[in-house]
Amino acid sequence: MGLMKIDHDFTAPGDSQRPFIHPDRPAARFRPLKALHHFRELIKDKEDTEQVFHIFECLPRPGFRKDARAFVESDKGRALLVSEPELAPILDDHDRLREMPEGSLAHAYCDFMEKEGLSAAGLIAEYDRFSPRKYHDLIEWYGFRQRDTHDLLHVLTGYGRDALGEACVLAFTYGQNPSLGNVFIAYAAGLNMKKQVRSDAPIFSAIREAQKMGKACPKINEESITDLLAQPLAALRQRLHIRTPHFYHQAHEKFRARDIDPYDMLAQAA
Repeated sequence: MGLMKIDHDFTAPGDSQRPFIHPDRPAARFRPLKALHHFRELIKDKEDTEQVFHIFECLPRPGFRKDARAFVESDKGRALLVSEPELAPILDDHDRLREMPEGSLAHAYCDFMEKEGLSAAGLIAEYDRFSPRKYHDLIEWYGFRQRDTHDLLHVLTGYGRDALGEACVLAFTYGQNPSLGNVFIAYAAGLNMKKQVRSDAPIFSAIREAQKMGKACPKINEESITDLLAQPLAALRQRLHIRTPHFYHQAHEKFRARDIDPYDMLAQAA
């Protein structure tokens, strides 16, 4: 099924004069021990998003700049720089998103964000507290598209905001963009769940399943988010090769069979 074009105009002027990498941008440094420290802080409070940003900073992906350059220099990338210079104004305009068809990704996204009390701007504010310096280069724009589509991935994949659901979304993201930060948090979180909760739930099978689905799916951050939002969710999942996460749901059943709330399991184990 091809993408359905829509009339909602979220376009803002793009900046064709941005450098690919700002000359003042520091070189990435690989610091695995510091990443481990921040993961230990994260498992104390999975809502402490700043720790996630620290982990990604400590575990830079070697191929990230190459992938970013290939995309921003492509016709598709240049077009999206003009039509979608920022994603938060699109994702947080629920009134306009609600004008899209019933059953669309847009409606499911609004339902999810409103239920969870989340916003794209809120995630950006958390990131800004972690890293107030902005470079306004193209590699930043590309990276921000990955950051700003995290909650959209929850909706597309069907993974919740429980500990396993977050791990699965990161594993899915690793399948799309193989950052060590994604795979480190996903599997370390799985190991922590296995350690903290007595259960035969297929935790690692769920994480591996998510990783495989992410690899099979076109890179979401390289798609037109405006176009994706207008699509019927069920048909979109089929087109993107996103299946029902079998092992994730099976894990939830196993947890509940032992009177463990998947959304509060680590607190219960503490």
